[in-house]
Amino acid sequence: MKILVSGGGTGGHIYPALALIKELKKQDSNVECLYVGTENGLEKGIVTKQNIPFKSIVISGFKRSLSLENFKTIYRFLKGVSDSKKIIREFNPDVVVGTGGYVCGPVVYAAAKLGIPTVIHEQNSVPGLTNKFLNRYVTKVAICFDEVANHFTKEKVVFTGNPRASEVIGEPNPTVLQSLGLDKGKSTVLIVGGSRGARPIHQAFLKSVSELGEKNYQMIYVTGDAHYDAVIQEINKVGNPSNVVIKPFLHNMPEVLREVDLVVSRAGATTLAELTALGKPSILIPSPYVTNNHQEINARSLEKNGAAIVILEKDFQNEYLVNEIEKVLLNPIKLEEMKRAALEIGVPDAANKLVKVLEEIRK
Repeated sequence: MKILVSGGGTGGHIYPALALIKELKKQDSNVECLYVGTENGLEKGIVTKQNIPFKSIVISGFKRSLSLENFKTIYRFLKGVSDSKKIIREFNPDVVVGTGGYVCGPVVYAAAKLGIPTVIHEQNSVPGLTNKFLNRYVTKVAICFDEVANHFTKEKVVFTGNPRASEVIGEPNPTVLQSLGLDKGKSTVLIVGGSRGARPIHQAFLKSVSELGEKNYQMIYVTGDAHYDAVIQEINKVGNPSNVVIKPFLHNMPEVLREVDLVVSRAGATTLAELTALGKPSILIPSPYVTNNHQEINARSLEKNGAAIVILEKDFQNEYLVNEIEKVLLNPIKLEEMKRAALEIGVPDAANKLVKVLEEIRK
């Protein structure tokens, strides 16, 4: 089978695509994959490091307000469609998959016009503009949240979950906490604000760190590169508590996630897919700076099912951090209830489910 995949702009679009490719190759080593993205997007660097063939087109996103720039975008879209058709004819894929971001618009549209089976994958509870546009042309629409289904043609929708969830499933590593300088036997909280960090979480943590140092549980705080130096400077002023570990980034995040008891984080689609696949209770502080407020809607879906506590950024203060952590972490019944709720809505075999969709629609 030959698969052409397109998606870009953010890791939330790129990493599910890579997880799908990984699962395809796991099931059949003879599968041929080609990734189409933009030359200047995050996807080029990430994808090429995985030794996946990569080709690029030139495209930009539409402005949500009336703008002359949108006329240039229309030209780039039409040019992108033409360039995509050339790539598609040369590669001759059996199926084309779009995982979101404006780059997959002309690619998937071109494939549909050439009569090739197509799938778009919507990771969020609110659809992006590109996927809303592509809905009428594609063969199938794969979703991760039931709430988004009514934005698409009913007959096309199939619930698969997020392929990235499959990436975190694995055997426990009993030494991973010790490798970070923590105690294997203590309850552990992971706080993470995403690759670039989150200022409100950063501020609340710093105001609470002295208090946290007196607790009988332990904590890993992943700051993001942007905030790491500032956090370390502040920590050094109060004395670095032995039960608190601070890292700018965790390259072995899946291993760490498997071992912690509670997670405090933003509410990006990939993060939530990982948490529910592993059955991890969470305290979610959605970013208010995303399109259509989709992180809050993502988070409310988990909250509704009892898997998470949601605190809006405007309401998030340092006293919330410790209080909300202890409401869950120090209440074994609550902790177990949230764990079961997360597992019930998790889709650990999401990558395999999406592969099955591709197999069903291929020529």
